[in-house]
Amino acid sequence: MELIDSLVLILTLGFIIIYGVYKTRKQNNVQDYIKGGNTSRWWTVGLSVMATQASAITFLSTPGQAFHDGIGFVQFYFGLPIAVIIICLVFIPIYHRLNVYTAYEYLESRFDLKTRTLTALLFLVQRGLAAGITIFAPSIILSAVLGWNLLYLNIIIGLLVIIYTVSGGTKAVSVTQTQQMAVIFIGLITTFILIIYYLPDDITFSNALKIAGSNGKLQAIDLSFDLENRYTLWSGLIGGTFLALSYFGTDQSQVQRYLSAKNMRESQMGMLFNGMLKIPMQFFILMVGVMVFVFYQFNAAPLNFNPAAEDAVMASSHQEEYLELTNTLKNIEHQKRSVTSVLKTHDHLNTDQKIQLKNLNDQESDLRESAAALIAQADEDVETNDKDYVFIHFILNNLPRGLIGLLIAVILSAAMSSTASELNALASTTTIDLYKRNIAGKTDKHYVNVSKMLTLVWGILAILIASTASLFDNLIQLVNIIGSIFYGNVLGIFLLAFFFKFINSKAVFTAAILTQIIVIIGYFSDWMPYLWLNIFGCTLVISIAFLLETMFRTSRTD
Repeated sequence: MELIDSLVLILTLGFIIIYGVYKTRKQNNVQDYIKGGNTSRWWTVGLSVMATQASAITFLSTPGQAFHDGIGFVQFYFGLPIAVIIICLVFIPIYHRLNVYTAYEYLESRFDLKTRTLTALLFLVQRGLAAGITIFAPSIILSAVLGWNLLYLNIIIGLLVIIYTVSGGTKAVSVTQTQQMAVIFIGLITTFILIIYYLPDDITFSNALKIAGSNGKLQAIDLSFDLENRYTLWSGLIGGTFLALSYFGTDQSQVQRYLSAKNMRESQMGMLFNGMLKIPMQFFILMVGVMVFVFYQFNAAPLNFNPAAEDAVMASSHQEEYLELTNTLKNIEHQKRSVTSVLKTHDHLNTDQKIQLKNLNDQESDLRESAAALIAQADEDVETNDKDYVFIHFILNNLPRGLIGLLIAVILSAAMSSTASELNALASTTTIDLYKRNIAGKTDKHYVNVSKMLTLVWGILAILIASTASLFDNLIQLVNIIGSIFYGNVLGIFLLAFFFKFINSKAVFTAAILTQIIVIIGYFSDWMPYLWLNIFGCTLVISIAFLLETMFRTSRTD
């Protein structure tokens, strides 16, 4: 990066951190530190909820997902509005009526301490892993592309978050997330406009959409019932609803965001705001990726967007084969430019030209797979899947100086906002559901200090997890997979608490343990796409609890 980019990056992140610490100093009681003093308005709640979910993984992986596979990933979010309505009608009124600090407090009043503790522990396990990945995702990519030290990046991101999260608690997280979302929106909108500007003079936005559409990048809806297909309308509406219900309704990193609102109405309005804006935002991020795809119809692109992968193969005995594939790619790119050149004089491609362009892009995809195979032979430890590198490669190689620093600030801001929410929620849950529940009678200041200490501890653990993690098929999928393994079970426990009053704690506790074991086995045995694990886990824990309660009642009457 140039000096101006470094200055923009440092000033942007520095302002956010200093502002957060300054605005939230002197948080000396539990109400202020964990619930933010219940001062948040609905727009702060909505942006905070959105920023918690929209991690750096979203802004790195999602454009790459669209570049390779189109905008079909947007179906993943179709269940969100349904879930938000249910949360506003059921979850939020119960939490506010009981005036809880964490979602899991309610489970003790409904069932017992061991059920509350088990559910809190399930949250701590999955969210603790996710916190590490939230730090690791931007670190591994920025280190590969910019040459920065991976370990140092993990530590820097983690420490920056720890500084203001320990200092100001929940309010610091909410205050800084408002600033971070502003940076994110400005950066993304500016990038989208510049991509369109960088297209050839005679290529309009309408032409760009036609090019993307002819290559299947604009197919948003898949009506098939194929369980092998991860993203369909049905997996989004059904699996996505259950995932969103679990995440926004029972995950403390989200619940804590809307429990900080001034009142129940502000919480509900904030959630509805998030529900209305989330799908358009994700669609827009996917469209950024689609426009990057169109951009590379007219400009040269690497065979693999991960520079570390290309370095590995070029330093191996497969260098000559890789160079042959590179020359073939250049020939394909030349042919694509020849086909799309007709748009300079016509406003559309005819059927034969669309087919020709689609075939050329299919050939390019096959070429990239061959390149990935060569890279794997050259170094089996190098990541060959380059979806997470597409967008950052475009940023660094095409955007003007200064804006590069802003976009990297966007990525790091997203990482910081999500990690801050996670550390805040992990510390709050550990303090309220485990520590304070078992060590009562201490002063407010004592519990605030414990929460600060635990924020630091969880921050260090997240850094350690980030420093020992490895890349997955796609980072945004990895976070959702971890959530799907646990969320269905947790949601089922809450639904049993809300709606099935005749089922007692013994049946629920046993069912939850059995369900978690079965779901983990099911994931590693590849029984179904991960999104369906949410409804599977939820249905399973309810069914087992019903069965066990019937058995226990029968044994008591005999």
